[in-house]
Amino acid sequence: MKAAPFSVLCVCMGNICRSPMAERLLVADALALGGTADDLYVHGAGVGGWHAGEPMDAQAARQVVARGGDVAGFKARKLLAEHVDASDLVLTATIEQVDYVAELRPDASARTFVFGEFGRLIRDVRLPGDLADPYARGVALVEAADRLRAGEPARDSDELDDPWGRPDSYFSRVADEIHATTRPLAQALFARQR
Repeated sequence: MKAAPFSVLCVCMGNICRSPMAERLLVADALALGGTADDLYVHGAGVGGWHAGEPMDAQAARQVVARGGDVAGFKARKLLAEHVDASDLVLTATIEQVDYVAELRPDASARTFVFGEFGRLIRDVRLPGDLADPYARGVALVEAADRLRAGEPARDSDELDDPWGRPDSYFSRVADEIHATTRPLAQALFARQR
């Protein structure tokens, strides 16, 4: 029986800049390692619904395309409790957004992280070699990261700055910070399959 895809929800303010970059860069990183839609489902949402139905911000889209990602078909949406329920891992741009997710679904706290916090924590995780499928590897990775944070709050430096309305260089820096987490996450899920 095939395991379910490991599901990652990326959250930011309006779901047009940071979370779409994270969503599409994680998919690109996974595909580069042989991952498929059967193995990984990545989706995003914003805590505010102002941009629901809109495409990705043009500057964010340029960053995704420049890094090998695909922006086709993206539509922003507002975060709902059902999005959290459908996710094995929730990555937020800010600490405040972690709190927002916790208000929607208090039971999701063990699988909800600020983006940079998760990237920082998974550097110290060594997964057992007998976890063959990406779903099992992902669940084990999230559990290990939660144990490593040991109830400590995220750091301000774990947050992704909001690039909306800023120059391309600002978007590029934020995209680099996102990639610093999506690459090792994809590696942890898929590298052993190569």
